[in-house]
Amino acid sequence: MTTQFKGFMTAAAAGAMALALTTAPALAKTLKLNHNNPESSVTGQSFNFFADRVEELSGGELKVRIFHAGQLGSQRESMELVQEGALDMAKTNASEMEAFEPLYSAFNLPYMFESREHAAAVLKGEIGTQVLDATADKGFVGLGFLYEGARSFYTKDAASTLDDLKGLKIRVQPSPTAIRMVELLGAQPTPISWGELYSALQQGVVDGAENNPMALTDVRHGEVAKHFIINQHTMIPAVYVISTEVWNTLSEDEQKALRQAALDTFDFQMEGWQANVGKSIEDAKANLGVTFHEVDKTPFINAVSPMIDEAVAANPDLKPLVDGIKALAK
Repeated sequence: MTTQFKGFMTAAAAGAMALALTTAPALAKTLKLNHNNPESSVTGQSFNFFADRVEELSGGELKVRIFHAGQLGSQRESMELVQEGALDMAKTNASEMEAFEPLYSAFNLPYMFESREHAAAVLKGEIGTQVLDATADKGFVGLGFLYEGARSFYTKDAASTLDDLKGLKIRVQPSPTAIRMVELLGAQPTPISWGELYSALQQGVVDGAENNPMALTDVRHGEVAKHFIINQHTMIPAVYVISTEVWNTLSEDEQKALRQAALDTFDFQMEGWQANVGKSIEDAKANLGVTFHEVDKTPFINAVSPMIDEAVAANPDLKPLVDGIKALAK
């Protein structure tokens, strides 16, 4: 090989390496994910973990940019953008997902999950995957769930029993299941967006709401709602989805990286949730003056017990899911 040819090959190799170095970042795909929680919240930190895990599992070829605190719109707006293919990914919850896919209502029925371990077994297993995949022809594919604890009622004025709730205007998510549950408990279900709830409580538009204890501190609802009834009626998971249009452009390896990252994030988020919910309760008691009321759940369970039969009668496709969820409790 001539010296001239060696020089040419060396230069060519150097040029190819330089080209690879300059084009590698451009080859990485970046997906945008919007959610409505502050970055400092457990959910915000969990999505940061998700982004890091996706990049790691994909070898840097796939990245996720997180937009915290609803920077790109409300939950509903984000879901519509994802459906249209104008936004890559968004977080919502199983209640709001009922409007897109009725199978999600199985996760919203009261007293369906007996413990967080039971919920994890359902959501991370075959049942969870079946429901996540059910919307592929509706504009988005479910990627994963996030555990968001047990939901209970909280009110502006003193309330510590089921009878105390009767007649009260209770904010609910726009979910037929949530509305029916509150009706059976004798209260008045009032759908209001999450972002408007603080002012609605403050101004008396509603008398109370239902959520996990961290709502008292993360978004300061404990400043206006001073009584929390620990009846733990549901464990409604958060859901995050990806546009079907975007999903179909990803390689099989990239899809696997997203799925695995979602499973890992579930575990990360559940651990963080358990560590923080106790802190929120103590903070709400000490700094916001919230009173927590332990209650007998039996009257609540009895009042809403017709809902499972009603749901299955209205949608027979729910029966295998309900039976499977109950079986996993054992």
